Formats: sequence, C-alpha cells, structure tokens
Amino acid sequence: MGYIYLTVAIIAEVIATTALKSSEEFSNLLPSVIVVLGYGVAFYALSVCLKTMNIGVVYAFWSGLGIVLISLMGWFVYKQALDLPAILGLALIIAGVVTIQLFSKTVAS
Repeated sequence: MGYIYLTVAIIAEVIATTALKSSEEFSNLLPSVIVVLGYGVAFYALSVCLKTMNIGVVYAFWSGLGIVLISLMGWFVYKQALDLPAILGLALIIAGVVTIQLFSKTVAS
C-alpha cells in the first residue's frame, strides 16, 4: 500500500510543480488552485506512505523521480530542452532509485 501512496504523492507533486510555472506567481487562478491542491494531496499521500516505509527511501524516490518527471514535463509542456549533461544527470538519478529498489534492505521499515 505504501507504494500506491508514494506513486500518488509523486504524481500530485509533478502536476502541482508543472502548474506552478503556469500560475504566474499565483496571479492565474486555475493553475494556482491546482498547485495548492496538488501539493496538499502530495504531502498527505507522502505522510501516509511513511507509516510503512523508511523515510530516507521514501524521500529518495519522491525527490528523485519527481526531478526526472518534472524535467520531462518541462521538456514536453514548456519546450525546455535538456542538454546532454542534464540527460546524463537524470539517468544517474534513475540509476540511484533503481539501485535502492533492487539492492537496499531498508526499502521497507
């Protein structure tokens, strides 16, 4: 169940952060509402998954996958290109998350 809430937290945070750019410093109402609701859902879901998962692992997944997905959203939604060093860095983040998932004994507390 923890992974379901973690997935919800990551998706909600990606949606909220993507909307943050469109909120134009909270002057655009609909994206601003999406930001507030999205972060609310993200933090609630994150707090629920912490009942059964190690906080360090949860944060590594949440922040690492969030960075990768936000970068992709920036690329596809806002046409913000990623250069080779950025792509390599994102690949290293993914490799770190996969390494934790496959080899760490601290994934579940």
